[in-house]
Amino acid sequence: MRPYGRLADGQEIVEYTLQNTRGMQVKFITYGGIITSIRVPDRQGRLANVALGFDNLTQYAGEHPYFGAITGRYANRIAGGRFTLDGAAYDLAKNDGTNSLHGGAVGFDKRVWQAHERDGAVELRYHSPDEEEGYPGALDVAVGYRLDDDNALRIDYTAETDAPTVLNLTNHSYFNLLGEGEGTIYEHILTLNADQYTPTDATQIPSGEITPVDGTPFDFRVPKAIGPGQRSAHPQILGAKGYDHNFVLRRDGLSAGEAGFAARVYEPVSGRIMEVWTTEPGIQFYAGNVLDTTLLGSSGRLYRQSDGLALETQHFPDSPNQPHFPSTVLRPGERFRSTTMYKFSTD
Repeated sequence: MRPYGRLADGQEIVEYTLQNTRGMQVKFITYGGIITSIRVPDRQGRLANVALGFDNLTQYAGEHPYFGAITGRYANRIAGGRFTLDGAAYDLAKNDGTNSLHGGAVGFDKRVWQAHERDGAVELRYHSPDEEEGYPGALDVAVGYRLDDDNALRIDYTAETDAPTVLNLTNHSYFNLLGEGEGTIYEHILTLNADQYTPTDATQIPSGEITPVDGTPFDFRVPKAIGPGQRSAHPQILGAKGYDHNFVLRRDGLSAGEAGFAARVYEPVSGRIMEVWTTEPGIQFYAGNVLDTTLLGSSGRLYRQSDGLALETQHFPDSPNQPHFPSTVLRPGERFRSTTMYKFSTD
């Protein structure tokens, strides 16, 4: 643990480091729970940071596309910044055109979390008051980061509320297995354990359809490079300027709360592999479409489109307005639980 800097209002931000016996290292800060660095070995044993981000608090406190952050109270988008729950309508902060994105104008990514070290892990806690960003109910959230000796980063989410609310939590890290700042993700080989995805409209809100991936650039059931699909003329790719879609994960044979295989990324030059396992029903594959050379990364290089990819484990976007999607409602007396693991290895 070390001081990382102070916000404009004087709040001190702290950085924590998790390191295992194999040399893998994960760093994160109490501002937004942001993961600032993930250092993992390549096939030669050489360590490199594979997470996009900055090397200072000033940039994290400014505008950026959620690098490494905990996103909530509702990760992803809610149409029109509005939903109805138990007959009551709630208006949210609109920070993505007419929609609400990742919790609103001041979501969990911009809050200061309280850290508690426990059994080799660090748990971050935040109390979200009733009506924060328009959401009902006071919510107590905890997010635990743990690194094991098998090079797996485990993130555990729990939450409780005092009134009915909606909740969707994820981590928004961007990965490049070549190393941060070392090139694009076009040649990364991606596998997604999904037969279906949820197409979106012009504002990235799901149309309500759940569509097979067969015969489309969204079919990653067999491993393939990201680049050709990212540059394809498929209407969904053109509309989002690349991949930015929720995939419906296969959970055959899994019980509720059991983590299943969601995704695998392989980078052939370095030999690095990352697998994603989760208890969530969906995963948002985002190919860094908005990176536009305006942000200077920790490597000292400007980020360009597709310099990193995000694999955000989640419930589906706009679920509060789409009753046939898995429910994101949390009620008093219930305990929200979710787990995601990022497992790193080499070929």
